[in-house]
Amino acid sequence: MFALRRTFADLRHGRVWLYVLTPALFSLLLTVVLAVWALGAIIQHLLGYPPMTWLTAWGLLWLASLLASIGGWMAILAVAWLGAVLVASVAIMPLMLKFLAAGEYRDLAPMGKDSFVAGAANSVLASLVFIAAWLLTIPLWLIPGFSLLIPLLLMAWLNRRTFTWDALSMHASASEWVALRQRHKGPLFLLGLIMALLAHIPFIGLLAPALTALSFGHYGLEALRRERGGALVSVEGKSL
Repeated sequence: MFALRRTFADLRHGRVWLYVLTPALFSLLLTVVLAVWALGAIIQHLLGYPPMTWLTAWGLLWLASLLASIGGWMAILAVAWLGAVLVASVAIMPLMLKFLAAGEYRDLAPMGKDSFVAGAANSVLASLVFIAAWLLTIPLWLIPGFSLLIPLLLMAWLNRRTFTWDALSMHASASEWVALRQRHKGPLFLLGLIMALLAHIPFIGLLAPALTALSFGHYGLEALRRERGGALVSVEGKSL
């Protein structure tokens, strides 16, 4: 709650809105492009698989078409959201961390390695695992309630896996990273789950990837500050 409170308090800064809106606009543009060029093909593809084939055989073509259309839109929105997460992680998160490091966390000494390549590789690998898990669990979505629960859990995992590393890579040493990841594993997953729920709210969901990045930045840096207990600070760019 502390991280979320600081996240929404940062929205009073115009620069933060620039960071927040960039992935949202990318997601919206990607949604439109996929809807125009790929939606029809996805629907036709889904009509060739159960349970749509069963419904068609039973004479319920309208219901099969409806379910295929819902599935097509879910696939497009998932891809658009995933694209926004990658933009927020790879392009926006470093800018947010510089903003936070120059403000509320300027006393926190950077003891890690800020690697763009490593951060991008972590985000891409997490996204590939997310896609694979999404596809493998689709049959379970036929169980009532699972079509909402499984995507939420997968999105929560992706948020934690992607943004925890991004939030701490520049400031935390290797030993601090291991300790924080173990001690805060549960709360970080809960934060990822809260932001996954936020992603399902119309309109606000477009802002969710960037807000997730910002909230994980606040959580990670504050957790690191408390872990150090003020023993390691930065003054005029030098660690003390």
